[in-house]
Amino acid sequence: MPWIVANIKWIMIIAGVLTSTMVYAVIAPQAALESTFGEALAGPVSEVVVRNWGALIAMGGLMLIYGAFHPPVRGIVLAFTGAGKAIFVGLVLAHGGRFLGYQAGVAVAIDSLMVLLFAWYLLSYRAMKTRV
Repeated sequence: MPWIVANIKWIMIIAGVLTSTMVYAVIAPQAALESTFGEALAGPVSEVVVRNWGALIAMGGLMLIYGAFHPPVRGIVLAFTGAGKAIFVGLVLAHGGRFLGYQAGVAVAIDSLMVLLFAWYLLSYRAMKTRV
């Protein structure tokens, strides 16, 4: 059994816990924006959008934790959360280095690693299943 397949449960738990910390944006949207991107948005719409953004990310983290304990849903959970993380990384990097000096830079590095691990698992698991 490939290393990634044998260890995906713990990888998903750690990734889920880290991802779930974005619940911070639900509680303190302006502070979350400023610490993540170094900028703030004004107005009630920004409160709604940022809180929703934080909630969706946190829910992805909870999905990762759930998937760690329920193997039948791992594939879809990893594909969904991996795609979301890849989109986030792409959007941040599309602005060059503008946001990399803030927590967004740390998130890009960690999310990129998660995307690679998730893809590695999905490919390894698929290859393992086709050999059987």
